[in-house]
Amino acid sequence: MEGLRRGNPRHLSEKFMRILAFAASNSSTSINRQLVDYAAQIAAETQADVEIETLDIHDYEMPLYQSDREAADGIPQRAHDFLARIGEADVLIISFAEHNGAYTAAFKNLFDWCSRVGREVWQGKPMLLLATSPGGRGGQSVLEFASSAAPRFGGDVVASLAVPSFHENFDMSAGRLSDAELDKALRSKIAQLLDQPC
Repeated sequence: MEGLRRGNPRHLSEKFMRILAFAASNSSTSINRQLVDYAAQIAAETQADVEIETLDIHDYEMPLYQSDREAADGIPQRAHDFLARIGEADVLIISFAEHNGAYTAAFKNLFDWCSRVGREVWQGKPMLLLATSPGGRGGQSVLEFASSAAPRFGGDVVASLAVPSFHENFDMSAGRLSDAELDKALRSKIAQLLDQPC
């Protein structure tokens, strides 16, 4: 679904917000991808003047970062391509999968390569950070880590939300949160993000 544009048609001169959304996971069955897709859908339904792009970090897979490899071969083009997508966006929605309390290896490697281009990976973009897991904490550990780390790498964390017990609180057939309070909380966080100037 990379490259999908959602929202109402508009003239090129009309101002609109560009939203980039992705899950920090390369799993083909990622529950965080399902959550971030739903968040993107809410954003498109909430505000007409938005353009939403979702991407899959699997498309930016690179060799395991190693300083010797960087010295010999330089930084892979995919790192530059990923950073360009961030640069084109006005705001970011990211949902983090949690592996042993931290980032997935796939995302960490992508991030490490991107940080070698420059420390400002997030390029000053306002961010909504999400996380979910099958457990009762909903990826809270990785969300807390990501929220504290993002400002050090040029991110402006506007809001964050952990969704616990994903399979109990998300209707996978409908592609939406089934828990009314969590759904209300997510919509509120998205409204905060959409309120950012672009």
